[in-house]
Amino acid sequence: MEKIIYALWRDSGTDAATFKRQLLDEVAEQLGPHVLALRINVADEDVVGGNVPRFASIRPQMDAAIQIWVHCSHDKFRAPIDEIIGRAAPRFAAWLVCESVPLPNTLHPPVKGRRTEGFSQIVFLGLHPGLSREQFAYNWRTIQTSVAVETQANFEYRQNLVVRPLTYGVPDFVAIVEECFPAAAFHDEAVYFDAVGDEEKLAENKRLMQEACVQFMDFNRIDVMQTSQFDIRPVM
Repeated sequence: MEKIIYALWRDSGTDAATFKRQLLDEVAEQLGPHVLALRINVADEDVVGGNVPRFASIRPQMDAAIQIWVHCSHDKFRAPIDEIIGRAAPRFAAWLVCESVPLPNTLHPPVKGRRTEGFSQIVFLGLHPGLSREQFAYNWRTIQTSVAVETQANFEYRQNLVVRPLTYGVPDFVAIVEECFPAAAFHDEAVYFDAVGDEEKLAENKRLMQEACVQFMDFNRIDVMQTSQFDIRPVM
């Protein structure tokens, strides 16, 4: 089984609400026969504003992500999937990834076809110019992983190391992250950093996260997108 992540940009003539409906209704149904599992993340009305990290190295920034699991990612087998996604989003990019799940969602398990509790943060990462891919992966997985779990209120953390791009002209990302947070964390950084009512702990958790992130992130090549998560067909 292989995992593919698609980034989608909605057409300028399609409003956000219509785009969301297309993804959750038409695209989800059409992808059904072609995928083993399907998750859709869309930047919708539930994730506007807030007091959360926002970075954009690509303009315009992507509007949604589709995560699929398939038997085979080869062009021939992926062609009908690309066609379905391309009808909803003429601009899209796809990467084959290797997924690790340091923090599975056991607190608010997704319900098939329904919006998952809280919000999901999708992060696209470029390679730090001072690091090899091997050193990037080591610093991310070995140094930052435990810090991310211990200093934040995330209840799901998925790491996707890019194996190779699958479409032409894609942004040169080396990793894609998904983290889920409680709804209150969207407006309150004390909740986000798991330090409600403790200013000293808040400052320390922010310091530790910053210290860990600079070990592997290039802040000029990062895109952070807050989304609503919909598990259409969960991974078994």
